Amino acid sequence: MPLTLRFPTTEDETAVRALHEQLLADDFSFVLDEGTWPDVLEAVEHASRGENLPPGFVRADYLLAEVDGQVAGRTSIRYALTDYLLRVGGHVGYAMGPAFRRRGYATEILRQSVVRLNAAGVDRVLVTCADDNAASAATIEACGGVLENVVQDGNGRPTRRYWIG
Repeated sequence: MPLTLRFPTTEDETAVRALHEQLLADDFSFVLDEGTWPDVLEAVEHASRGENLPPGFVRADYLLAEVDGQVAGRTSIRYALTDYLLRVGGHVGYAMGPAFRRRGYATEILRQSVVRLNAAGVDRVLVTCADDNAASAATIEACGGVLENVVQDGNGRPTRRYWIG
């Protein structure tokens, strides 16, 4: 089944919040912003336009991954790198819901995210993952990621830094 990336809509709240709860076990925040769903959608719009961003944030697209009419995952595509993003955050942050894992969807999310960045003029894309996240490392490598190094994140956890392109 094809995977499409799209902006969230008012109809997505229940699915997104359910995935957020599922992914808390992986220490991953699926929802872009806290607050009411209209607040979240407004934050998504502002981030996409690069307007009214909190300090340390860059223009970014927060997109849902849809498979067969269901929200399966999401990606955050960041069009610039702050010092923090250059060290451990990268251009792309993505996640798959547990029910959709091990089917190649994460690879497709990352592939489409890289295509969007390339179209926006970002030739080399930084993608990071926890050193012990073998599934994410395999996804990044499947998309052409070349490991540059492993650094410590702000909590002392090893983080793998890959470049694509």
